[in-house]
Amino acid sequence: MFNKWRKYSYAAQKSQRHQLWWILIWFGAFFILYTIITAFFFMAVLENDTMQPGLHPGDRFIFSSCRLQRVFSDSRDSPFRRGNVVLVDLDREKRRGVFSGVLDGLFRFFTLQRLSLNDPGGRLFIKRVIGLPGDEISMINFVFKVKPAGEVYDMTEFELTERSYTPIIPQVPVLWDESIPFSGNMDPVILGDNECFLLSDDRSNTNDSRTWGPVDLNLIAGKAVFRYWPFTRLGQP
Repeated sequence: MFNKWRKYSYAAQKSQRHQLWWILIWFGAFFILYTIITAFFFMAVLENDTMQPGLHPGDRFIFSSCRLQRVFSDSRDSPFRRGNVVLVDLDREKRRGVFSGVLDGLFRFFTLQRLSLNDPGGRLFIKRVIGLPGDEISMINFVFKVKPAGEVYDMTEFELTERSYTPIIPQVPVLWDESIPFSGNMDPVILGDNECFLLSDDRSNTNDSRTWGPVDLNLIAGKAVFRYWPFTRLGQP
């Protein structure tokens, strides 16, 4: 009863409108900040065992987007380097568009990043970059040899990476020659101007460029810059 005077008080109504405007302004500012941050950084979880032994199912990573990588890249051809762990989205080109991007951003904002309108449908993969545009690559016993564009000699994938990693090399039958799919050997392939070659660390798994073929750089969503879970394995992947 005592507070009914607020309905008839111009000062009280003005104060309420003022508070509402401040709430809207703070909400808008927070949403803009959130949009900027998620445009350059996002999180993803490794949901399978294709990157063992270095990365494990359940590992959680912070990725820097391809936009940010291109800003700080010292190469015109690729914002990534051999050995980088990246997130590839094979359906990324289908989901491009400003309007759909804004709607998806709002949806993810209100669901705390748990849901998205742009459902990847199982087409997101965490893989390692083995070859860059212009590289000539080949595989012998599941180990890749890479001849960078303009170079005379090739080297193993481990000599060209900026971070060390240990792949799982499967044991195959002696008579399993290169005429049989996934034998562990691959004839030389020269990557195109906007192509890279992505691979699983577990070489017995074939859900990578050995089955997809070279991947367009535009399909790479970002590079893993930090593993934040589990706490026992914090750091750069």
